[in-house]
Amino acid sequence: MTLPFDGAISAFFENEAPADVKEAIETAGKRDVLSDSYPFSSEMKSGDYEDEIAALQLELVKLQADVKETGKRLVVIFEGRDAAGKGGTIKRFRENLNPRVARVVALSKPTERESGELYFQRYVRQLPTHGEIVLFDRSWYNRGVVEHVFGFCNPDQRQHFFNQVPDFEEMLVDDGIILKKLWLNVGRAEQLRRFMKREKDPLKQWKLSWIDVEGLKKWDEYSSAISETFERSHTDHAPWTIIRSDDKKRARLAAIRSVLSDIDYAGKGKVDRPDPKLAGGPDIWDA
Repeated sequence: MTLPFDGAISAFFENEAPADVKEAIETAGKRDVLSDSYPFSSEMKSGDYEDEIAALQLELVKLQADVKETGKRLVVIFEGRDAAGKGGTIKRFRENLNPRVARVVALSKPTERESGELYFQRYVRQLPTHGEIVLFDRSWYNRGVVEHVFGFCNPDQRQHFFNQVPDFEEMLVDDGIILKKLWLNVGRAEQLRRFMKREKDPLKQWKLSWIDVEGLKKWDEYSSAISETFERSHTDHAPWTIIRSDDKKRARLAAIRSVLSDIDYAGKGKVDRPDPKLAGGPDIWDA
């Protein structure tokens, strides 16, 4: 079987991955690699997960009905390193929702015209109207992290972004938009394990990109950029919620709970806040 990028991910594992990362992956086998700082010693059992996700998805359906009825506007941003579980979490958010009410926005590389616009302009075009939910699979925070790490923006452009983003988000919230910012945080060994699994799966190889391959060598650069992003954009009106995502099941539940627990909606059932060991502010972020 031909591997994408000539097997560059497997080659990184064999030749460049830190010794402790290699050992963690080899020891885990097919299981998720839970980092030493992860608050649980084993993955969540599938039966428990299925029961909880079903109950939470019912609450999401209630939320959707309320959004449509009342005209609420909800934006949920999903950010995180590559393979942190953003796509899978978004899928569980919306798999029972009406695509006319809840839509996913995953923007590609800016066009030549978009590159000359106000940086936030193409994202503003995707914001929800009354009675709509928009889930951003990556967002304007590309400038704070990915664009910076790979040199797709210059330092002045990034500085402008950080100067403007708190006011931009305050404007959204002041206009009545409910804004939730989620950062899914995955450990280095688990990220590499997921990449290697994708590399060998013909149904998932399309998820891999040159950015993924090169990003494996830039873990520390990413960590520095992420830390600065939290420092400069975690505000009272638009705080970050960090989701520990080494265990995908627990991460999906925590992400959904973090959104549902903060919003009032008609018919709301009992929705516990997520476990603070799994979901919290930047203080629980583990580089």
